[in-house]
Amino acid sequence: MIPILRVENLGKSFGGVKALSAVNLEVRPNEILGLIGPNGAGKTTFFNCVCGVFSPDSGKVFLEGRDITKHSTHRIARLGIGRTFQIVKPFKNITLERNILASLSKPYTGGLSPIMLGTGLKKKRAEVLRLLKLVGLEEYIDQTPTILPLGHQKRMEISRALALRPRLLMLDEPFAGLSHEDIPSLVHVIKNLREEGLTILLIEHNIPYVMQLCDRLAVLNFGEVLCQGTSEEVQSDPRVIEAYLGS
Repeated sequence: MIPILRVENLGKSFGGVKALSAVNLEVRPNEILGLIGPNGAGKTTFFNCVCGVFSPDSGKVFLEGRDITKHSTHRIARLGIGRTFQIVKPFKNITLERNILASLSKPYTGGLSPIMLGTGLKKKRAEVLRLLKLVGLEEYIDQTPTILPLGHQKRMEISRALALRPRLLMLDEPFAGLSHEDIPSLVHVIKNLREEGLTILLIEHNIPYVMQLCDRLAVLNFGEVLCQGTSEEVQSDPRVIEAYLGS
């Protein structure tokens, strides 16, 4: 079975600081893989190299066997990788509907300009509703993001990433800033997306929920992969306990 994502010997430095060092990682179809590790371990740099924000100094990135290492961020997104960010960045003064329409690919929208001019919105409303239903926000379709609590804004960011119809969804700290009451509902959303057939790679520091949610974990430390495996395997690895989890 071809992995959805395969990274081979990925390396990235900033000046004299080595952020990633020969990272090898695979994400299997229809799994949730958690990428964990201390702050500064290289997790977000890894995301940025995969998505084309940074060009790696060495190594290769493959999406379903296709080399995407040198592709632009826009091309990578169109090929099947959707991504969210730790800090949500919606278009604040337009509705959720228009936020999502701005992310839809040209086959659905005919390009961004008609959207911003307000044309063709009714025609695409059904697709927007479908995406919002996936994250439980369909009732807010005509509202602006500014009225939504942070947990709902994070769901909206996921729906915008889903508008690209990705084969791999990458979530950067989806639970950051959320209350203990908000996190379970977002966990439920992510699990449902996997049940819909989506493959998910996420960065997260909330270890109890990571252990509950993910099929496998990979642990980064100082830009290197310490360990990969199930939650039980990772929790019992002495290197991970020393570097991250503690006793």
